[in-house]
Amino acid sequence: MFRRTKSTKSAEVQQGKPGGKGRPTPSRREAEAAARARAKAPRSRKELAQAQRADRAQASRKMREALRTGDDRNLPPRDQGPVRRFIRDFVDSRISFMEILLPVMVLVMVLTYSGSAMLARLANSLFLTVLLLVVLDIVRLRFRLRRELTGRFPDSELRGSTFYAVMRSMQLKFMRLPRAQVKIGQQLPERYR
Repeated sequence: MFRRTKSTKSAEVQQGKPGGKGRPTPSRREAEAAARARAKAPRSRKELAQAQRADRAQASRKMREALRTGDDRNLPPRDQGPVRRFIRDFVDSRISFMEILLPVMVLVMVLTYSGSAMLARLANSLFLTVLLLVVLDIVRLRFRLRRELTGRFPDSELRGSTFYAVMRSMQLKFMRLPRAQVKIGQQLPERYR
């Protein structure tokens, strides 16, 4: 009869089982000691403030990590749920004119203050053209997104989804939080649950 030893268990955990938690289960004695340490009330205001500060720092660390990786459990409430995840993926999988609005505005400022009247007129017409393209892109985004959302999530609340999508698409792709999980042009999965 083969008997498992601690070293065998830890080797299995280090290899990582599919869907495993990646660490050994604590013994009852360790779990109870950790629970007693967490339940111990602070003796002074200073200890209470330190404990609260440590809790806030831990929650903040978890949220930053979730914003980087897209982990739904620790995201802020505005970014949680399958509908918001689909909106993020939908926006991130397409190229939008709003992303080029900021660089065009910088170019327009440089051309406007260059001293040449012809370059200033060219800059203004370029800016107005890009602004018109952005408005058309927003309208197109709204209708395509609504059609996809009603098809994929027929019984979900969709209030605020257009605003969420427009605000995300206005940001440059490398500055978006939560980070983009899909590449441009990538096919989106059928199910988001």
